[in-house]
Amino acid sequence: MSITADISETATATGFSREGVEAVSRARLDTGAARDARLRAWELYESLPMPQRTDEEWRRTDLRGLKLDRLRPYAALDGSGVSPVQALEEAGVEDAAAQIALGPNAGVVVQRDADTILATLDPEVAAQGVIFTDLATAYREHPELVNRYFMTRAVPAAFGKFEALHAAFWQGGSFLYVPKGVTIEAPFRAFSLISEPGAAIFSHTLAVVEEGAQAFMADAFRSPSLEGQSFASAVVELIVEPDAKLRYVQVQDWGRNVWNFMTERATLAQDATLNSLHVALGSKFSKASIGSHLRGKNTLAEMLGIYFADGDQFFDHHTWQLHESPYGTSDLEFKGALKGNARSVYSGLIKVFEGAQKTDAYQQNRNLVLSRSARADSIPNLEIAANDVRCTHGATVSQVEEEHLFYLQTRGVPRSEAQNLIVEGFFRPIIDRVPVEEVQEFLRTAIARKVGI
Repeated sequence: MSITADISETATATGFSREGVEAVSRARLDTGAARDARLRAWELYESLPMPQRTDEEWRRTDLRGLKLDRLRPYAALDGSGVSPVQALEEAGVEDAAAQIALGPNAGVVVQRDADTILATLDPEVAAQGVIFTDLATAYREHPELVNRYFMTRAVPAAFGKFEALHAAFWQGGSFLYVPKGVTIEAPFRAFSLISEPGAAIFSHTLAVVEEGAQAFMADAFRSPSLEGQSFASAVVELIVEPDAKLRYVQVQDWGRNVWNFMTERATLAQDATLNSLHVALGSKFSKASIGSHLRGKNTLAEMLGIYFADGDQFFDHHTWQLHESPYGTSDLEFKGALKGNARSVYSGLIKVFEGAQKTDAYQQNRNLVLSRSARADSIPNLEIAANDVRCTHGATVSQVEEEHLFYLQTRGVPRSEAQNLIVEGFFRPIIDRVPVEEVQEFLRTAIARKVGI
């Protein structure tokens, strides 16, 4: 048995405990400071109460089905005999070889459970001082740089109960650093996969785009549906420095056995731009908190979201547009479709701090219900402390009109295809706002698969 596998079994036996944290720390060869940070996070986790349905953010979220005591907080495999293509194909990724080819990509990181099985970076990109690798390697090779940003500015361990658990047990993830003035057109792509039933995976994305730099990063979370409950905890920290631009795309397509918790925060300095897209398709349960903190003047945050739930899936999205400085613009549009017995919850907050004059903020959530038993709740919110702003929000929940389906059917379009045309048309305004052909084609295919044609 390998040392890694032995440590894995130790962590499994101790479960979510101080001993489990220490086992993970030994497996990751943490420095003393990193180990101490994990232990402080564990103490914080123990001190914080579990979220209750009396808490506003959790009012419509039922955690009784989550069985943390039955999960393994650390699942390490000897990944040396597993090819990245095989791992991606097992996770249901089509054209796996093309996905990891360096051609249109600046770099690729593929992780299965807690193990990195591929980390590549285009040599020409690396020559410009760019760093893109798995987070554990970045921690060992660039500790001062990682420590400057890791769970400090965007998502500190004290953010909440599950964020503290993440800080104690984080094991995978990726690190992107783009130096000042460097522009990289090709995307950086990271894949996080689950292959072990009953595993608890803690993937952390940290992207830092320095002043005047530009980058495009895509995260994909994938797994087949396995026996028994699994747990995925993701934290995404996006640091966009002055006059920098970052496009970030995230696709969540976990198997139907996964309970998914994701917290993302972006911090924008003066004149910074963030364009983000979040796609939620998989998991049994998904709780996502997505926020942009516009800390500098003349910042722009575009936040787009698409979710499609079916069967008994539950999706809960909370979004935050936090305007701290004047002349900031945020534009949020989240759209969801539901069928079967699925349920979605959306709650969004535009918060304008005192002194953040000339803020321009927009928030829209629209839901399309495709069955009688599906349900969508939408709660937009405004909190304004400045008097010279323009802030608007809106929310809709509606069903597909039978008249529209009948119209298409009378022209020879089968009902399933007619419904797909209507659903795709519903999502089209968001799809068209993402100027990446590959992403657009993926979304069209995924929507058709969900509709059932």
